[in-house]
Amino acid sequence: QVRLLESGGGSVQAGGSLRLSCTYTASAYCMAWFRQTPGKEREGVASAYGGGGRTYYADSVKGRFTISQDAARNTLYLQMNSLKPEDTAMYYCAAGRPGCNGWLMRPSEYVSWGRGTQVTVSS
Repeated sequence: QVRLLESGGGSVQAGGSLRLSCTYTASAYCMAWFRQTPGKEREGVASAYGGGGRTYYADSVKGRFTISQDAARNTLYLQMNSLKPEDTAMYYCAAGRPGCNGWLMRPSEYVSWGRGTQVTVSS
């Protein structure tokens, strides 16, 4: 099973930026970032699939977040700009199951998860 470790979370004011990193032991066809707040379901933020050549974003983050992958470093990134208070959440990195569909961004498409990194955006 793929092991993943997120880093880079923190507290920032609205309008600021953060870059999350996720190191993994092995890549998968689909890699993604999800986020979750207490009492809510985990939601897909961004995915990279097909070796990183294709990306998909949730409407709420399009134009503000960028997912990228450095295969040589076994690292997945999420650059987050123009952060809003509603972006506050625990962010998780995930590796997809064999045959995953990268554009779906459903938790059921992913089988390996990191422990998460907290992002807090204040107004």
